[in-house]
Amino acid sequence: MSIRLITFDLDDTLWDNRPVILGAEAAMRDWLTVHAPRLAAEPVEHLWGIRSQLLAAEPTLRHRLSELRRRTLLHALEGLDYSHAEASQLAQGAFEAMIEARHRITFFPETVPTLELLANRYHLGVITNGNADVRRLGLADYFQFALSAEELGIGKPAPQPFREALRRAGVAAEQAVHVGDHSGDDIQGARSVGLRAVWFNPAGQAWNGDEPADAEIASLGELPALLRSWE
Repeated sequence: MSIRLITFDLDDTLWDNRPVILGAEAAMRDWLTVHAPRLAAEPVEHLWGIRSQLLAAEPTLRHRLSELRRRTLLHALEGLDYSHAEASQLAQGAFEAMIEARHRITFFPETVPTLELLANRYHLGVITNGNADVRRLGLADYFQFALSAEELGIGKPAPQPFREALRRAGVAAEQAVHVGDHSGDDIQGARSVGLRAVWFNPAGQAWNGDEPADAEIASLGELPALLRSWE
């Protein structure tokens, strides 16, 4: 059966996410230093502890990263005697500083050329557990849809995001391929629903999952030829 749909993970698949997250955290800290110095003076472990408490009380927040971030900031600010109204305003401001920096991304060199090439032949979609927005990144024209764990209330490797992708595209699992860097969330998640899975592994790491991926690539530029070979 011919391939009709290609879905992509975002973080660490279309770009290196490590410098992005470091930059976003730094931008949030800089904003807090100016607008909420009492919280800025606290060690980062203080926010981690509040985050862990919120997740323990409401585990579904792990699929709603933006809401989790806002609530963590709100609780931290209120704990430092900011009023609820002021804490709410400051939490939103700090979050906006973080999320703006979150979208200052340098794509892998092969990302945009590969998407341009594939979009002319296949339906393309996004399945992400993160909170990056392809519209803010200038990638929306390449994708028919973008599914996030925040939107769905559940993330990879659960089958629901992959099944929703198939539903949106109107294709069978045998006609779809998922590309991602995570052995569990991306590869095992996709294969459990019947999609073929391509492991993006630019660092040449050893496989640490259960069943191996259907294919492995070190560069997104390898993907078009791989898909043609499967056709």
